[in-house]
This record gives sequence, C-alpha cells and structure tokens, in this order.
Amino acid sequence: MRAERALAEHALIHLTASEAAAEIARGAISAEDYTRACLERIEALDGEIKAFTHLDRDHALAQARALDERRAQGAPIGPLHGIPLAVKDIIDTADYPTELGSPLAAGRRPWKDATVVAKLRAAGAVIIGKSVTTEFAYYHPGPTRNPHDHTRTPGGSSSGSAAAVAAHMVPLALGSQTNGSVIRPAAFCGVFAIKPSFGLVSRGGVLPLSRHLDHLGAFARSLPDLALVLDVIAGYDPADADTRPFAAPDFRRLQREQPPLPPRFAFVRTPVWDKADSETKAAFEEFVATLGAAVEPIDLPQSWAEAWEIHRTIMATEMAHNLAPFVSHGEPSEMLRKLLSHGRSVAAVDYLGALAKVPRYAASLAEIFDTYDAIITPAAVGVAPKGLGSTGDPVFCTLWTLTGLPVLSLPLFAGEGGLPLAAQLIGPFGRDGRLLRTATALIEALAATQKSPRRSRARG
Repeated sequence: MRAERALAEHALIHLTASEAAAEIARGAISAEDYTRACLERIEALDGEIKAFTHLDRDHALAQARALDERRAQGAPIGPLHGIPLAVKDIIDTADYPTELGSPLAAGRRPWKDATVVAKLRAAGAVIIGKSVTTEFAYYHPGPTRNPHDHTRTPGGSSSGSAAAVAAHMVPLALGSQTNGSVIRPAAFCGVFAIKPSFGLVSRGGVLPLSRHLDHLGAFARSLPDLALVLDVIAGYDPADADTRPFAAPDFRRLQREQPPLPPRFAFVRTPVWDKADSETKAAFEEFVATLGAAVEPIDLPQSWAEAWEIHRTIMATEMAHNLAPFVSHGEPSEMLRKLLSHGRSVAAVDYLGALAKVPRYAASLAEIFDTYDAIITPAAVGVAPKGLGSTGDPVFCTLWTLTGLPVLSLPLFAGEGGLPLAAQLIGPFGRDGRLLRTATALIEALAATQKSPRRSRARG
C-alpha cells in the first residue's frame, strides 16, 4: 500500500500545472491529493535544497480542502483551481511572513496580499509557501542549492522559486527581476520562465527596488503553464502606476496558435558576448547552424556597452532610496552596502540623464522586430557555477531588463555534466503572447528536425 501511494505521489508531482488543473477540473484527482503530493516532495528534498523559507503544511492543506469543497458544491472554479504555487519572499502574503531575505526584515507580516497573490487566490491557486530570495533580492545569496548539483548555485535572486519548480516541489512559482533574477535562475535550474513586458504585471505589494527596472515573472516546467499563469496575473492595477489600462490578451490561446509564417530569428551578439564561456559559444554556434535560414546573426555596436552602466546607475540610485528605511536600523551585507553607497553618490543630473537614454536603446531594438519575430541570445554565461557564495553573472539579461522587453528562458541544451544550458528568447514590447507562440513554434521545429543541439531539455 505504501509503495502504491509513493507511486501515485510520484505521478502527481510530474504533472505540469496545465495537466493537473485539467485533472482536478474533471474530478480525477483532488486539490488536497495534489497539494499533499507536493508537500511530501518538499519534505523529502527541501532539507538539502532549501528552496522554502516559510511553509505551513496544515494551512496549505486547509486551502486545498476548501477548494475541493467549493468544487463539490458546484461553484465556479478558476483556471488554477487546486494548483500549489510558491511565492518569492519579497511578494506580500497576508497568511505568511514576507521577510525579504534579510534579518533586517525579520518578523515582517503584511496585512494583505500583493495584487498578484490576490489574483492567484481568486483563480484557485494554493499558496503553498514562501520561496527563498537573496538579501533584498540583490546578489548576497540565500541557502538554496541547485537541484541538479547541490554544490552549485541555483542563481538568484529568485533562487527558491526556480529550485522548487526544477525539483518538482511545485509546478509554478513567482519571482521578480531587476537585472537577471528570473531568467538566470531559470537557466541554471533548467526550467521555463518569463519576464513579461514592463508594466504587464502589477508590482503592487512587492518590495520596490527600482521603479524603472522591477518586473514580476513566473517559473514553470512548460510553455503552456507560463501562458496559464500569465492569463491570471497580467493586467492593470491602480496600485502600480506603471501598469497599463488595456485588456490583456488570451495568452493560452496565443501560445497554442500557429504563426502565420515560420518565425525568423535574430541571433544577437551584444557587447558582452565575450563573457560567454567556450561551451556556451559552441552550443549557440551549433544552434544557429541548426536553424539555418531562419536565423541571422546581428552584432550590436560596442558603443552599446554604455547600456550596462546606465542600468547600474538607475538600479543603484533607486535601490538606495527604496531600501533606506531598512538599512537605517541595521547593517546589510557588504555587497549590498557597496551598491547603496554608490547609489547615494549618483548626482541627480546623472540619474536623469541615464533614464533619458533608455528610450533610444528601446527604439533601436524595436527596429530589429520589424524584420525578425524574436531575438535569441544565451540566458547566462554558462551553466550554474560551482559554489554557493555567488548567484552567477546576470550580464546577458541586463539589456532586456533595461528596455522592458518580454523575455523567455528556454531550457534547450545540456552542458557540462548534463547541467542545464538555456537560451533567451526576446520579443517585441507588449507582445508577450506572440513571444510564447514563437517559442512554441521554435521548440516544435527543433523536435521535428531532431537536430536540437546537444541534448534538448525543452517541453513545449
């Protein structure tokens, strides 16, 4: 009997969110059974991986039972009904602490949910717990380990979210990105992730670091799952002045659509291309060869290197302002202290000058999309580095965060020792659904040719 139960739990945790939601909706499995299977997985693995910082088994099961009762009574159910989900510990939750990855915020208990959490609950999600973040979502790492190799970093700052999805503890998780904090950990952990267009998803109730750079994102094990969660969390919110009052498209429908023409890709080598390791360069050369006429290389001029300094100026200045209430009564890590010191030293004219230059870069990138459906670049400089003292280099993510473009991390390759090696797919601003459609077509084309470089890890 115990063996049968273990087998059933094993089958449940390997369902994608879309698959599990369909099974729950038709009554094949219950929300409680699915949540229990995820909790058993967490209990079995998280002592070593350390993806969660706050977990309440009884509360999670109570949420699931309430959802089962609602379904049994014939009440309408949402698209995420019964789906357990992890929330990064800078996103407010009324029923869990939100301690921001720092002892300076220990005991912090928000009185209400962040906008995205409220939307997820309304859609039927089970908020299973809070996932580990680096200190104030900057670089100083938390305790989380990479599920593929516990001696390596999972990336950051959304460390726990990426690791929890990769380890099949949960099918979905929320993260945030101010530089590379969604795309990089997704790449290192071998899962799908999306950093949506700036302003598509509300940041109301989320620790503000940088108004002009902060994005919320999501992790999953398939592209349909990213479309599913984006359908729920996208949209205007008066609590976030940078969200836009337009009707969000049907992302699930768009993700499933066939493009009218085979997609064309620009393989963009930015001024930081030389930071990629030899294995990454070789993988992408092979990838470009596999795509053939569907891809063309583009080298951005070296003058674009200024964009990385512009990003640092904006991020440091705005973080120094936003984190002042926390660091005024305690000492952050040396790494964060240096950034905040730099931010306080930036002259107003330099900060405003940096902001003024961003539209120029965005406009130049928009011209690329007049010809190509998406841009392809590496998601990181290589596989997850050894050691837990750093979360890795976000340099390949910076330009796309600065310009607010939608980005997907696609776990297409296997590198050293079978570790995940990912591609970034970048789309036109505000066309997140089209980007999901393009990514699906790309993965299907690679599968059809059976020429996916190295060993494909992707699930469309």
